[in-house]
Amino acid sequence: MEEPLCCCEYVDRRGERNHLAACCCDCEELDEGCDRWLTCRSLPPGALERIADTVADRCRVPWFAGAVKINVSLVPPMVLLPVFLHIAALHFLLGLVVLTSLPAVVLWYYYLTHRRKERTLFFLSLGLFSLGYMYYVFLQEVVPRGHVGYSQVALLTCGLILMLVALSRAKKDPGYLPISTNDDKPSQQAFPSKNVRGSSNGLHGAAASGHSLNGETKGYSRVLAEEREGVKMDWCAKCQLVRPARAGHCRLCGRCVRRLDHHCVWINSCVGEQNHQAFILALFFFMLTSLYGIMLTLDTICRGRTPFTALFYCPGAYSDYSSALSFTCVWYCAIVTAGMGYILLIQLLNISYNVTEREARLALRDNAGHRLLGG
Repeated sequence: MEEPLCCCEYVDRRGERNHLAACCCDCEELDEGCDRWLTCRSLPPGALERIADTVADRCRVPWFAGAVKINVSLVPPMVLLPVFLHIAALHFLLGLVVLTSLPAVVLWYYYLTHRRKERTLFFLSLGLFSLGYMYYVFLQEVVPRGHVGYSQVALLTCGLILMLVALSRAKKDPGYLPISTNDDKPSQQAFPSKNVRGSSNGLHGAAASGHSLNGETKGYSRVLAEEREGVKMDWCAKCQLVRPARAGHCRLCGRCVRRLDHHCVWINSCVGEQNHQAFILALFFFMLTSLYGIMLTLDTICRGRTPFTALFYCPGAYSDYSSALSFTCVWYCAIVTAGMGYILLIQLLNISYNVTEREARLALRDNAGHRLLGG
């Protein structure tokens, strides 16, 4: 019988038993990469991916039943965001450089992961840590000045809690279609491929055969019964199932989702039929809470000015470090709020036209629609 793992042991990605004390041992990929870098030779294809996989596999913390793996993408926001904001608070020009470069870096990382079709917790970690850190700065730097009442702090806290509750609901099942098993897979004679156009008789025959497609005969039978001759079957070759109307396959999650809207990196999940309302509520509560916090902060550090005026002209904001940090955080919140407000506006426009984001993009790709506000 194999001995249980101690708090510092783990089973690595090769299935071998390893110890945290040996995390710097047997690093063939890293040694080879350093050797090639020192000798000015190019790395072989896939070397950087193997090095990244090795580093990610060895980032662990001791735990009772064995060392637990830490997702590397969670760490950078927790370390870099406070550092960058404190640097930006040192001088106006530093703040301009940092607050301009941060969105550019986030967009670059988004397109990098999107091109590689990778799921990452970086954006979820950045969003949650930003909320927590902004709330901490508000309580430590703004509230002690005495211009914010307890009722206003309570109202801001309630908005933050409501946003987190809606976010937790949006993180749940978006409406994944059940994965088909070998017994439930439909016959390939009925569905040869995604590009084959079938006759209505064949589709009706498949629907009338009584076979359960992924445990949901009624829903799929309706879809099959509504197919007509010359209409392309909504068949997902990856999930091996017939999708209901308006469902789509997410290439990042690897699943088909009912009424798929889009894959949101900020919640690291799809937005579909079952969590779309919670996603809209989370955006709505975030907008209200963020705008209210910005107004309270600006009213405290820039007395006698309207919030919009104080945002662009606040004499004395850099007179002391506490005011400078608060003002920098206000601008950071304003940038994030503008981005989230754009997402909310696009969502509301899509709802008003009764289309999903996926359907809107498909219409633009097929030249069957036009852009609204650049969306």
